[in-house]
Amino acid sequence: MYNILIVDDSSTIRKIIIRCINHTQIAVGTLFEAADGEEALSIMRQQSIQLVLTDINMPKMNGLELLSRLKAEEQWKDLPVLLITTEGREDTVLEAANKGASGYVKKPFTAGDIQAKIEPLLAAATA
Repeated sequence: MYNILIVDDSSTIRKIIIRCINHTQIAVGTLFEAADGEEALSIMRQQSIQLVLTDINMPKMNGLELLSRLKAEEQWKDLPVLLITTEGREDTVLEAANKGASGYVKKPFTAGDIQAKIEPLLAAATA
């Protein structure tokens, strides 16, 4: 069972991602939600999370800042982080990869898009 943290300032997008994950065959434990990177870090300190799906553009702390903070911490440096974003600019995608992102999904997305990206990440995390 995998605990997944979904970070997006849009509650609608978070609900869509949850619905997409629930339509997969992935053994999900708890799906946690955060509205920004600061809230995500607070949840990370209290819960055991196996995967983070985060938007890039958010208030307070954006997804790239969150990614940097996670990768800087010993307990989270190997945690898979998938970006879900409208950002398609090559420099942003390259920056995310350089900071340690496990990949990205471009909005709009389908349940199949989400499943195709997260299944290999979770499989690798348990290997």
